[in-house]
Amino acid sequence: MAVEIRFTAASVAKVRFAISPLGETVLALRILLGTGGHAVHQPWVRQARPLLADERELPLLRALIAGPLPSFLFPVPGERLPSMAAELDLLRETEEDFFRREYGAVLRVPAEEAPEPAAVLPRLAEALLRCYELMIAPHWGRMFAVLEADIGRRALTLVDGGVQALFGALHRDIAWDGGQLVVHGRRTPRSVYTVDTGRHGLVVLPSVFNWPNVGVDKSPVAAASIRYPVTGVGLLWEPSPPPLAGLAPVLGHTRTALLAALAEPLTTAALATRLGVTPSAVSQHLRALRGAGLVATQRNGRTALHLRTERATHLLGTTSP
Repeated sequence: MAVEIRFTAASVAKVRFAISPLGETVLALRILLGTGGHAVHQPWVRQARPLLADERELPLLRALIAGPLPSFLFPVPGERLPSMAAELDLLRETEEDFFRREYGAVLRVPAEEAPEPAAVLPRLAEALLRCYELMIAPHWGRMFAVLEADIGRRALTLVDGGVQALFGALHRDIAWDGGQLVVHGRRTPRSVYTVDTGRHGLVVLPSVFNWPNVGVDKSPVAAASIRYPVTGVGLLWEPSPPPLAGLAPVLGHTRTALLAALAEPLTTAALATRLGVTPSAVSQHLRALRGAGLVATQRNGRTALHLRTERATHLLGTTSP
């Protein structure tokens, strides 16, 4: 079924980006509970799944997350870079009728039979915080770098080509059609679900754990929201090769500066500009760094994105003065 997100002239002006640690935590849990996820996340899954076994609210999490996801788990961030604590505050403040309606739809019970929000939301918020700290926070620095870099590239697309260019480049399942945003397939009279942005606009969120899919909140209470798969997600879980002997040829001014720059995903051309060296020289250094397990590279067509590995981050942190 296609989803049509309808805009007014005022709401088009309120399209904005945000990053959601709470949303990523919920989507990560959906993968761990076995109801989603792509093979690209398996290195993380193997590491994170055992950490979930001792979670005391696992039955609650499974009930709410293992199937269709209730919209109250995804409060729309009020700012571009909200903290996990701020998002959990929004979750705890979910309006009662909205909570009952969404809870009932997910668990297939009448809304009037849903529990009081006060009996569920505080427990849920604490459980999500524990899961975030155990399974997401150790990787959040690299995740944030990938998400923020993607927003930067999308913002340039918006500046250069406007809203139509922005949405046209987000994902193959997203199309800007006649001033409306259409997600997942073609519109027909009987197969369109409509979402109205109203006066609140649309929040566009890059996502690691929803990759490679697009997600649309079909029950917004304020701003509408859409999650699109971030570019460069394959770089996050790239394992470092075991040999350490390859570190010796890495040391040096240019390669150290290159590793420092790769706290965020960058192309070869961007690295050359930032370091003031030729692209061919950057490529040579990158080959050595990859051989040492300090850089991961992902190709998308004719473009290659590079990001330093956790080993490189550790090396820089322990050798910096």
